[in-house]
Amino acid sequence: MSLVLAEILPDRDVAEVLRSVESVARASGGEFIEAQVTGSKDRVFAIVEGVAPADLRTALGAAGLNVDDVASVRLVGADLAAIKADRPASGYLVEWDLPSGLTMDAYLARKKEKSPLYAQVPETTFQRTYVREDMVKCLCFYDAPDEDAVRRARDVVSAPIDRLHHLADVRSDA
Repeated sequence: MSLVLAEILPDRDVAEVLRSVESVARASGGEFIEAQVTGSKDRVFAIVEGVAPADLRTALGAAGLNVDDVASVRLVGADLAAIKADRPASGYLVEWDLPSGLTMDAYLARKKEKSPLYAQVPETTFQRTYVREDMVKCLCFYDAPDEDAVRRARDVVSAPIDRLHHLADVRSDA
């Protein structure tokens, strides 16, 4: 099934936003996989499976959510079944605006080549990446003690940081 990233600007309690996303996903015939919330709680990155991006945008808007963007994504570096079972919390999220002309195949080859280099920064664990199918950007999740460790990990793999977010430990009670 296809995965969709919805970026939401919460204008109410984040737990309520997450419950709404889960409800919308279920009502649309999909499954709410996970959501990560910035530490400032001003942005939610939600992953839904099995709903077309346009349909998800419409349904989230109808539920009164302030949707900033919706796009198809590909999961890299992790197993979807494990994420569904665990819904692990991440410490940091890096947004990388991908350079124009970069193809998915070239991105994946680069990722495979560079990933072993993370071992040079043992205090940081790469968790997973969601790459937008339109190659606009990717979201990379890390477990790290601080932002400097994330920056060192990105330097080791020669990957820039366009936006770096510390993530809140917020879970849906839905």
